[in-house]
Amino acid sequence: MSKDRQPSRITMGRWNRFMVIVLGMLLISFAGPAASAFWGSVSSGFGAAKADSVAQGAKPTTIVTGTTVTVNWAASTTAAGKSVTGYSIGRYSSLSGGTRMAATGTCQGTISALSCTESNVPAGTWYYAVTPMLSLWQGAESVRSAGTTPVTDTTPPNAPVVSAVTVINAALADKVPVSGTAEANSSVTLTVSGTGGQPISQTLAVNGSGNWTASPVDVRTFADGTINYSAKATDAAGNVSIAGTATSSKDATAPTVTNVQLGNGTGGTVGKIDTGDTVTITFSEPLTASTICSTWTSNTGQTLSGDSQVKVNISTGSVMTLSTPGCASSSVGSVTLGASYNNGSTVLTYSGDSKLVWNPTSKTLTVTLGSTVTGTPSNASRNQFPAVYTPVGQLTDVAANPLGTGPVSGTPSRF
Repeated sequence: MSKDRQPSRITMGRWNRFMVIVLGMLLISFAGPAASAFWGSVSSGFGAAKADSVAQGAKPTTIVTGTTVTVNWAASTTAAGKSVTGYSIGRYSSLSGGTRMAATGTCQGTISALSCTESNVPAGTWYYAVTPMLSLWQGAESVRSAGTTPVTDTTPPNAPVVSAVTVINAALADKVPVSGTAEANSSVTLTVSGTGGQPISQTLAVNGSGNWTASPVDVRTFADGTINYSAKATDAAGNVSIAGTATSSKDATAPTVTNVQLGNGTGGTVGKIDTGDTVTITFSEPLTASTICSTWTSNTGQTLSGDSQVKVNISTGSVMTLSTPGCASSSVGSVTLGASYNNGSTVLTYSGDSKLVWNPTSKTLTVTLGSTVTGTPSNASRNQFPAVYTPVGQLTDVAANPLGTGPVSGTPSRF
């Protein structure tokens, strides 16, 4: 009889285990989607099952671009290592507590990816959390992200104002000052460029009053010509302005004397020194007129003439110099004429209508001998010889580069 009842006991045991499993599954099902445990098969045997659970979500990280927030997180699994199938993303206004708000954009609903983007996020500081999900079950919500503040200021600052020198000479080329104004407490990126060299950039802080100053800029690698300045301001929200610009003219090349020429005046005798004869000095570039004669305050064409303004003196050694009462100071220098045009024992002086003329277009300084002569000129005819001009130290070009003071020979010529 006992042998006959044994199959029944086995059958009843299996039935009891089956009922326990079914009741457990029903209990979990009634708990709704928030339940974190579920039943899964652990063997091929009838009724063999175990409970598994969805692990807590991984703490997300965020990246802010303007009003757009990108949320990233690591994949979640169950306690048994099974991959979850989706994630729900929430946003809070505080690090703990508070009301959960469903994220929007590609972060809305249940998503299978490990990254999503929410656009047009409202102003404020937000904390994101990730909840892993598997079918009807979900794991615990993750630890919230670090505070995330979208940039709601999308208005770029005004273009900076750039202040730079008008002309850069050789003395200034390694330390050009540049400054300006921009939105207070922004930053300015200054770029300096020119021909023949790589652009130079500096990033500068703008103070609370809106002022900025660059470190002195070395532009020696750029060729003479236009130096360009471009400055863009970036505000605290990351908005970038259009460029503010300025230019300088670089002239770091010193002027030189290119020729010294004697000329026979109209009606004069070739080879002899006469009224109306000329001495013309030609330069490589225009000079600053005031360095020739202090009363010439404009760099346009200039003339000094008349007995009370200029007199031409020729020494017994035939070296020409000027007396210039019309200039508070002058820096013409002297010209050795190359031949003996004064055989007397006294200095020749030409006055009356003597002239000193500066022509910036032809870059020439011309001395014309006047009609009133004191002393005895040589009346012999002279052959052509090079005249030699010796400058003085005050002459400069318009960029204030000084003319050298060494003597310079011209082409052979004569009065």
